[in-house]
Amino acid sequence: MKKTVLVILAAIAVMGISELKAQTKIIAHRGAFKNTLVPENSIASLKASKDLNLWGSEYDVHLTKDDILVVNHDDDFYGIDIATSTYQELLAKKHPNGENIPTLEAYIKTGLKLKKLKLILELKTNKLGLARTLEAAEKTVALVKQLKAEKVTEYIAFSYDACKKIHELAPKAKIAYLNGDIAPDQIKKDGLTGIDYHLDVFVKNPTWLKEAQDLKLTTNVWTVNKETDMKSFIDQKIDYITTNEPELLKTLLKK
Repeated sequence: MKKTVLVILAAIAVMGISELKAQTKIIAHRGAFKNTLVPENSIASLKASKDLNLWGSEYDVHLTKDDILVVNHDDDFYGIDIATSTYQELLAKKHPNGENIPTLEAYIKTGLKLKKLKLILELKTNKLGLARTLEAAEKTVALVKQLKAEKVTEYIAFSYDACKKIHELAPKAKIAYLNGDIAPDQIKKDGLTGIDYHLDVFVKNPTWLKEAQDLKLTTNVWTVNKETDMKSFIDQKIDYITTNEPELLKTLLKK
C-alpha cells in the first residue's frame, strides 16, 4: 500500500515538473525598457530583465564600419548610421540615461553575470548587403564562443541565410527564424531549432504552431503586448512570448 502511494506521489511530482517546464516563458523585447523607463537595448534594460526574474532578454546586434559589433535596434543610433560609421563616431551620442551604445562584448559580459537569464541575440540584416550580414554572423558566433556564452545565447534573425550560416558555424546552437515566410517542415530540414514569428503569421497560418510543436521545434511569437493575445498563445502552449509588457505577461502566467 505504501509503495502504491509513493508511486502515485512520484507521478504527481513528475507531472508537476513537466507542467512547470511546459509553461510559456517570457522574453523581454529589447530588454525590459517600457515600464522600467530605461532605454531599449541598453545595459540597464538587460539588468531590468533580470530584476523582473524573466526567462530571457532579446537584443539586436549590428556591425559597424570598423567591424565592431554593437547593440541597438534601429539602423541608426540617434541619427548616426551604424553600418557606415565607426564605433568611435557612434560615441558622439549617448542614451538618455548616459550610456554609450553597448558593444556586443560588453552586453554579453554583463549578461553572463545575470545568472539564469537567457540572452536572445537577434542578428540584424546589414543594409550594405548579404555579404556584410554573413560577416556579422561569423564575427558574432566567434565572439559568443570566445566569451564562453554558448549556453546562455540563442540566436534569431530575419535573414534566412544568416540563420543557416550560424547553424553552419555553431551546429549545436539554438536558432530561430523571424521573417515568417517559411513553413515549419522546411525550418526543420535546414537544421534550425525553432520559429519566432509575428502573431499575424500564426493567424494567417493557423496550423503552423501545432506543426512546429509536432516537429519538436521551439515556438515563439512577437511582439505580443495585449492581454487577449497573450492568453490565446498561452492556451496554445507556445514556448515563448516576446513582449514589451513583461510585467503584464508575468501576472497572467501566475493566474
